[in-house]
Amino acid sequence: MSLVGLMKSRRIWPLTLAQSCGALNDNLVKNAMIVLAIFRLGVGGAGLSALAGALFIAPYILLSASAGMLADRFPKPRLIVIYKIAEILLMATAAAAFLAASVPALLVVLFGLGIQAALFGPVKYGVLPEYLADDELLAGNGIIEATTFLSIVIGTVAGGGLILLESGPAVVGTTGIALSLAGLFGALRMPALRSADPSLDLGFNILMETWHVVRAARSVRSIWLSVLGLSWFWTMGATLLTEFPIVARDTMHAEGSVLTLLLAVFAVGVGIGSIGTARLLKGEVSARFAPYAAMGISLFCWDFSAAATAAHGLLSAGAVLGAPAGWRMLADLTLLAVCGGVFSVPLYAIIQEAAQPAQRSRMIAANNIMNALFMVLGAGAAAGLAAGGLDAPGVLRVAAGANLLVAAWIVVVLRREGAGRVRPPNRGLGR
Repeated sequence: MSLVGLMKSRRIWPLTLAQSCGALNDNLVKNAMIVLAIFRLGVGGAGLSALAGALFIAPYILLSASAGMLADRFPKPRLIVIYKIAEILLMATAAAAFLAASVPALLVVLFGLGIQAALFGPVKYGVLPEYLADDELLAGNGIIEATTFLSIVIGTVAGGGLILLESGPAVVGTTGIALSLAGLFGALRMPALRSADPSLDLGFNILMETWHVVRAARSVRSIWLSVLGLSWFWTMGATLLTEFPIVARDTMHAEGSVLTLLLAVFAVGVGIGSIGTARLLKGEVSARFAPYAAMGISLFCWDFSAAATAAHGLLSAGAVLGAPAGWRMLADLTLLAVCGGVFSVPLYAIIQEAAQPAQRSRMIAANNIMNALFMVLGAGAAAGLAAGGLDAPGVLRVAAGANLLVAAWIVVVLRREGAGRVRPPNRGLGR
């Protein structure tokens, strides 16, 4: 089936709609809350932004193992409907909190959205192999990856922009509820499936279950290598998204339109790379292009840091688009993001193929746990570098250098695995 045909199929578009609306809402609420607190209420600052990030990411570490067990124990489409109903309730609460201008209430909602997103993650990626044929798996993951990044960027930009309107709190609240209803519509349109492991006993010791899930993922070499690769990818992505506002404000001394342009170009680039990966690999689930993509990330990240410095004085998006220095910066960012899509999408597919059908969601959960831990460590490292006096381009150069070491490690691993393939001999997909 063609990519367009797949996107129109009920096997993918309802899931894409459900997850896109969720990602939009998460970032809409988070950024709207931060902008409301800082620019309208005069409270918070960098500390509030850090607290918001911690509240949202903590459930991924604490609850992903339980989420994976639930996704393997019960039919995944049914769980998605339940999670989307919970999102509607959360967004209704968020609307009331925005109207009351209550930052504490919004922080509670954000924590709830983090729980909902952590529960949703293993279902989202675990259900794809149950819906898709072998040669469609890369394309399906590419669609999910592309729409996730686009939703993150759109939600971030919309949250900051809408909340500053005269009736901003009401607009943001209404938008959030509408998006959650659209997500529920998508969830209700997903084809029914049976449970992957209806006899699974659910454990209630969160820490022990988290350890068991991570240990199980580590026992399968192809899964563990993919988990480590994806965790590093999300660390690099989070670092870039964190540094973009600082690059625009402090390095270029530009207005907000430049930040919006950087975020949009980055999201489009990831989308191009994610969707193009299936065509590049002709549907074969393989990590053979991962080292080239990783080296590309380092190369273009390094040059982007230099290009951003050279673009000092380009104060608006129009000025960036009208200058060679601006085009160099945008070209670097686009190619960096494309390489990120090429790097990450096959690794998700490898986890899905290597996992036994009855344990697939738990393997995705292990990936989410490690992703969250790596992102926390990466954020701490970036904050430490900034505290040490390194500017945003300097932080990006350090990240590019560290990523080059990761690329070298990938080359060694793939040579050891043979033929540049990290995949199991027995797919064991349950369809």
